[in-house]
Amino acid sequence: MEITLDKHAANEASVKIKLGEADYQQTVDAKIKDHAKKANIKGFRPGKAPFTMVKNLYGTSVLVEEINAILSKSLNDFLKEQEFEILGDPLPSEEDSKSIDWKNQKDFEFGYKIGFVENIELNLDQKIDAKVYEIALSDKEVNEAIDNIKKQYGKMTNPEVSEENDFLYGDLKADDGSYEETLSLPLTSLDGRTVKKFIGVKKEDTISFDPSKAIKGEISEALNISKEAAENLKGDFTFTVQNINRTEEAQLDQELFDKVFGPDQVSTEEAFLEKVKTILSENYQKEIKVFNEEQIKDGLISNHKLDLPEAFLKEWLIRANEGKVSNEDVEKEFPAYAKQLTWSLISNKISKDNDIKAEHEDVMEKTKEMIREQLASSGMGAQLEDNMDMFLQNYLQGNEGKNYMQMMTSVQNEKVLDFVKSKVNLKEEKIGVEKFKELLEN
Repeated sequence: MEITLDKHAANEASVKIKLGEADYQQTVDAKIKDHAKKANIKGFRPGKAPFTMVKNLYGTSVLVEEINAILSKSLNDFLKEQEFEILGDPLPSEEDSKSIDWKNQKDFEFGYKIGFVENIELNLDQKIDAKVYEIALSDKEVNEAIDNIKKQYGKMTNPEVSEENDFLYGDLKADDGSYEETLSLPLTSLDGRTVKKFIGVKKEDTISFDPSKAIKGEISEALNISKEAAENLKGDFTFTVQNINRTEEAQLDQELFDKVFGPDQVSTEEAFLEKVKTILSENYQKEIKVFNEEQIKDGLISNHKLDLPEAFLKEWLIRANEGKVSNEDVEKEFPAYAKQLTWSLISNKISKDNDIKAEHEDVMEKTKEMIREQLASSGMGAQLEDNMDMFLQNYLQGNEGKNYMQMMTSVQNEKVLDFVKSKVNLKEEKIGVEKFKELLEN
């Protein structure tokens, strides 16, 4: 056997593997003899068919199987010895496989394309163009959260006369007869001038308006209809009221406290407000943590421009997905893929250089935290904590073990980022919720 490597570019190479008869024939003959002992061929007692006949029947398939096994092991062992980092999987030459004469050929040559990166040099002493943020809640966010809770747990009523924040249920018709539908119209979706027409109306009242001019934002979202239907809502329409729906806000009393947080968890309005504020703050801190980490990743990626084998990776993505993605799909998604791959390479390098490992206990604890959050959001946390081990086992063993590996990767990333934070000098800034939303949009 002969294996050669040809680096024809800074990040791509070809590998050739030459096999002679001596590399495979002994094993192939042994496997054919094993087949002969078990073969049940018409005209012969089981295991008594001539070796030559068995070889004619099974020889080619055994040969292909054995050579593929030799190639796989040899190529993997060879690449493990290299100092560069292999990306994707080796791509076998399609021309080689088409030209093989398995019946008559004794010597074989196989070619592979590989993509790689080498000499990943990290410098955590460089200034990272990233800023980490801390969110400061204002009374506005807390009050909005309280208002939403009061509406969510409020009671639905059907008053006789409409008011500003009601929902009107009724028939929307085009004057020219081209459109008619029964739907719910939220008065909060109407502009200031039009909404006045809908305040103070009663059942069976009819109001004329132009939905395309009166409704703020996306009409399809406001009326819960398709975008195609929304495109037809232009011109003169009438809305005939069938019913008026109003949500009366819940009172800040013990009944509401128990509904939101469970029986006897909160007993005063002050404690309720404080608990809402705490949960709201925790939720925003989780969001800002993810945002900050992405900022740090982007800064590290910008400081470490890796020379990725772009052409190779695009070809590998297409061939690996076996026709499920097109060239256009790969071109569109490649920048995001390249960014994630670069971060993965940087993260692995930091882990290796600094002996950072995700331990089994870390994975278990992180998974428990995730499960507790999910149970708490469903209001079942306290009742199901006793069954944590069952939930933990079911999740980590699910998805054919991929869930465990995903959690391990997540833990590893967190440890790497914590290490980076301890090494680099990051700018810090305290911002409000509105500013944070602007950052997310940008």
